[in-house]
Amino acid sequence: MKRFILIGLTLLSLAIGASSLVAGSAGTVSAATPKDAVCEGVTSVSGSACGSASGSLTSLIKTIINILSFVVATVSIIMIIFGGFRYITSGGDSGKITTAKSTIIYAIVGLVVVAFAQFIVQFVLQKATNTPSKTQTGQLERRVAIEYDYPTVV
Repeated sequence: MKRFILIGLTLLSLAIGASSLVAGSAGTVSAATPKDAVCEGVTSVSGSACGSASGSLTSLIKTIINILSFVVATVSIIMIIFGGFRYITSGGDSGKITTAKSTIIYAIVGLVVVAFAQFIVQFVLQKATNTPSKTQTGQLERRVAIEYDYPTVV
């Protein structure tokens, strides 16, 4: 059992290391000061200007949720592989088969929860930061004008 945990942690660290190498080589930063380097990195990752008040909280929340989702998805995939390995090596023991199936099911549920969490967070952030468009305010003004523009009865 300790061996499987060690293998799982090794695979997780390799996956995180590989992803950081890919992310690190995606762009080069050449700035005069460390603050400029951080701002260039934030701008390249989030797409919004560094130091701008609008969208900075939104981009921070999106970045945190994306990182957490990546970690949970990676762990879920590793657990699916681990559960499949346990299922294959169960040797027909019904207790081991049940444990392996439950591991796989819980890992799949974890992936589904991560997917729904991504969807819900994106939806809430979009609705929270979205201002009404001109057509929405125009429709509201027309509705108010129609509702309160009754002819006077003498």
